[in-house]
Amino acid sequence: QVQLVESGGGLVQPGGSLRLSCTASEFTFRWYSMSWYRQAPGKERELVARINTAGGSTNYADSVKGRFTISRDNAKNTLYLQMDSLKPEDTAIYYCNTMERSWGTMYAYWGQGTQVTVSS
Repeated sequence: QVQLVESGGGLVQPGGSLRLSCTASEFTFRWYSMSWYRQAPGKERELVARINTAGGSTNYADSVKGRFTISRDNAKNTLYLQMDSLKPEDTAIYYCNTMERSWGTMYAYWGQGTQVTVSS
C-alpha cells in the first residue's frame, strides 16, 4: 500500500519561504513520477508541480513558475517543494501525489496534506 507523508507546512509572512517534504514508502519511489497539488478553501484541487522519475524534467503551474522548485532524492525516497516569495494566494493544503496504472485503470495516491498559510 503506497504511503505518502507530507511535512514542512506552517505560517509564513508574504515574501517568505517554506520547504515541504513528502516521504514515500511501500512502493519503489524511483520508478514513479511525483507531483504536488494544493487545495485552497472553496476551490478545486490544482496541480502545482510535477517531476519525472529521475528528476530531470519538471513542470509548474503558471502561478508558481519562478517561485517554486520541485525536486526529489530517490536515495531517501523523498519529494520536496521549495517555495519562495510566497503570496497570500498560495495559502492552501498541499498534497503529495503519485499515479499508477494497473490493468488499464489509473490509481491516484495522496498524502494527508500539510497546511501552508501565508499571512502577515
